Amino acid sequence: MKETITAATVQFNLALGEIETNLEKAEAGLRRASEQGAQLAVLPEMWSAGYDYKRLQRHAEQTPRVLEVIQKLSAELGLVIVGSLPEKEGEKIFNTASVIDGGKIVGSYRKLHMFSTMGEDRFLSPGETSLVAPTSIGRIGVAICYDLRFPELFRKMALEGAEVICVPAEWPKPRQEHWRTLLRARAMENQLFIVATNCCGIQGKLDFFGMSLLLSARGEVLAEGGETDTELVATFEREEMESYRKQIQCYTDRRPEIYGTLP
Repeated sequence: MKETITAATVQFNLALGEIETNLEKAEAGLRRASEQGAQLAVLPEMWSAGYDYKRLQRHAEQTPRVLEVIQKLSAELGLVIVGSLPEKEGEKIFNTASVIDGGKIVGSYRKLHMFSTMGEDRFLSPGETSLVAPTSIGRIGVAICYDLRFPELFRKMALEGAEVICVPAEWPKPRQEHWRTLLRARAMENQLFIVATNCCGIQGKLDFFGMSLLLSARGEVLAEGGETDTELVATFEREEMESYRKQIQCYTDRRPEIYGTLP
């Protein structure tokens, strides 16, 4: 296993409902990230078309084709790619993030927590399992946007050996500080690396602030985006993560027999 992981966020303004436009932006951003040495790149949540609920079925039907393009790009660039898309199964549609490594899908995660405040639960079905996927660069966990408010999920992935947690998101204004604070907390408390990619720009009535983040296992900000299209790249040091875990032994000092099963 390599001693370092160079990761990237590919942040861009999603064109609502415009798959080809978004696919072009994603491909260009992934290529630029690869040119900067990235081994892992994370795209935003529902990046192919955004939350275009009126045409969600149609967009989900295009997802296999979109994934095929990204798989080929992953193989060509030698890049592990994560990002969520609408996935259709029977009559249900899920918000699904695939982990693509060497052109192959090595794991898929369906968003567990539906953001009922904005009616997400009316159009999408929740997943039933978490994911920690083994890849060529290490063990990767995945959470999507609103999942960030549920620390139990992150601790579960950490206990299952996740070294990096990828967070594709569409997190709008005015909750910038919630985004930044929660991400840093998840990194600090679990002592692992986080790659969080938000979208930017305006979609319908929502204004997205970007602010994608790459965080160390100490919760330090290694790179942070602004409000426009950008690729951020940072390198994670495994030795730093292991050293920090020895210094502050959160895993050894846990008391799971006391916590029990939370109601």
